[in-house]
Amino acid sequence: MKDRMTWEETIKFIRTQPEFDYLVDKAYFEENLPLNVERFTKSEEFIETLKILKQYQPFAKTILDIGSGNGISAVALALEGYHVVSIEPDPSETIGAGAIRKLKHHYNLTNLEIYEAFAEELQLQSESFDIVYTRQCMHHAYDLDKFVAEASRVTKKRGLFITIRDHVIFNQKDKEWFLENHPLQKFYGGENAFQTVEYRTAMEKAGLKVEKEIKYYESVINYFPVSKEEILNNFQIRRSKAISNFKNKFGILSRLTFFQYLYLKRKGLNESKKLNENEIPGRMYSYITIKT
Repeated sequence: MKDRMTWEETIKFIRTQPEFDYLVDKAYFEENLPLNVERFTKSEEFIETLKILKQYQPFAKTILDIGSGNGISAVALALEGYHVVSIEPDPSETIGAGAIRKLKHHYNLTNLEIYEAFAEELQLQSESFDIVYTRQCMHHAYDLDKFVAEASRVTKKRGLFITIRDHVIFNQKDKEWFLENHPLQKFYGGENAFQTVEYRTAMEKAGLKVEKEIKYYESVINYFPVSKEEILNNFQIRRSKAISNFKNKFGILSRLTFFQYLYLKRKGLNESKKLNENEIPGRMYSYITIKT
């Protein structure tokens, strides 16, 4: 294997590796493109996203989907009745604009347009969309300020710019930890993340008012496909094992509640840590903004 693959080569490769079956399934990377769309449209993430779109732009008709990837979001939104313009720089039929064109033909969508372009270089009319939507894309920006400025430029006044599932890091060390733990970074080297202050500053500079910053554990949009129940159950399993080890190790001293509390705290398993996003490398945030 060469040092670096393209994104398309990476996806084709992991489809052949059993250890990536879960990722291929949960990230909608299956070769069967319509199956990806059908599963995405029924996901908790998309259902919750639609609620936000209806809440903030109940009369919206036009949506720009930036960084559409293999088309699951663009097609899902078009199937909801929106007129969708899809922006995707990758031309491939596996994971890019070619895949979206296949899906457009499959679903016979007349309300979906597809352009191959980078978000920083949109060749679209200013203030032409009710909603600008981007899913797992903004953190890939090669120029974050320009990315957000272009998104804002094409959003109508009082329109909605919504970003879904972008990786957040707290500092450079945290970023290194995220990149080391990302399962696909070693193949194609294209992952990235920004600090919250960088996202928010870019938005404010572009004339966007941040209505809500949705942190990792605040919505299923971010932590999907894991459920809140799974998260809490996993925490309780880890906590129970730690308590058992504590009792075996310290015997009679384990009966002292305060001693047990200190032990669990050192292990990061006290109750206040059950939803600790610091333990998630590159945890995902979403942003709801309105163009002022």
